Amino acid sequence: MSSFVKYLIGAATCLILAGTAASDAVPPGFLEGNLKVVSPRAVEPSDAMPRPAFGTNAKYPLIILSQDGEKEIARVTPDESGHYRVALPPGAYVLDVQDRVAKRVRAKPQPFTVVSNQTVRVDMSIFTGLGRIRP
Repeated sequence: MSSFVKYLIGAATCLILAGTAASDAVPPGFLEGNLKVVSPRAVEPSDAMPRPAFGTNAKYPLIILSQDGEKEIARVTPDESGHYRVALPPGAYVLDVQDRVAKRVRAKPQPFTVVSNQTVRVDMSIFTGLGRIRP
């Protein structure tokens, strides 16, 4: 057999094995929710100072950690209305705010479990402007 034919057979075998492995893969599940940013500071309306229409949620990206909280699995940035959605492999995770302590925000890390082909909803509320936070 020529080396070209051996190469074609080898390549076809790899493609068949890869296709079989891909079809055996477990479909992901989804995490979705809404981020609510709460600030105790008084709001002072002012026509002289234009306010941005959005952007506050982008300052607080969320991280998905392994169940033990040690390994970062994914990051998701909520849209301007606070909504987020991300596909994840089935398993147990923790949702938290990226750099929560450094940004001086209070939020409770929330454990959740993703099941294949299902959506789990986990809403996150964070509280800003509360002064020094102890780790």
